[in-house]
Amino acid sequence: MDALGIEGAWVFDPAIHSDERGSFRECFRGHEFAEDLGYEFDLRQANCSVSRVGVIRGIHFTDVPPGQAKYVICVGGSVIDVIVDLRVGSPTFGRWETVQIDDQTGRAVFLSEGLGHAFMAMSPQATVVYMCSTSYAPGIEHGVHPLDPAIGIPWPDHHEVILSAKDASAPLLADAERTGLLPSYAACVKHAAWLRGG
Repeated sequence: MDALGIEGAWVFDPAIHSDERGSFRECFRGHEFAEDLGYEFDLRQANCSVSRVGVIRGIHFTDVPPGQAKYVICVGGSVIDVIVDLRVGSPTFGRWETVQIDDQTGRAVFLSEGLGHAFMAMSPQATVVYMCSTSYAPGIEHGVHPLDPAIGIPWPDHHEVILSAKDASAPLLADAERTGLLPSYAACVKHAAWLRGG
């Protein structure tokens, strides 16, 4: 696991073993992951979404606590994956990191509780699997508009953007902050310490 420029965001590039039959890769190794992260990733739910080209899903996040950490891989096609720091008070609040994940490299991303997640499908069809630390709980799930110019994510513009009604009506970052919707950095740090047993 390699740390990205936002605290709590990581990328994993697996070794791929290929021969005349095809290829094999280890998508996730719990022990090594725990060594990098400092605690065991407690898998509670796995989701799979299939999107056509131009679909943007996100920016989604969950109240902290309990929060929802995600380990995300693309098992078919290609996506631009985006992690956004939505933690009020964080040194990198409002910053984002983009990582291309696809079925060729096997790259995966991990985002800790309190970070926002979004992606855009870049292939005719993209299949994304999310391993989540908590189960879906609609009362604590939220979103920020993925096209908010104040965030300024450089989404590729060679495809028509497709949003769900929910994502299209999500608040701008400033409005989400003003109304107290966003998690606090202090709460996220405290939660991370609890996960590490501190």
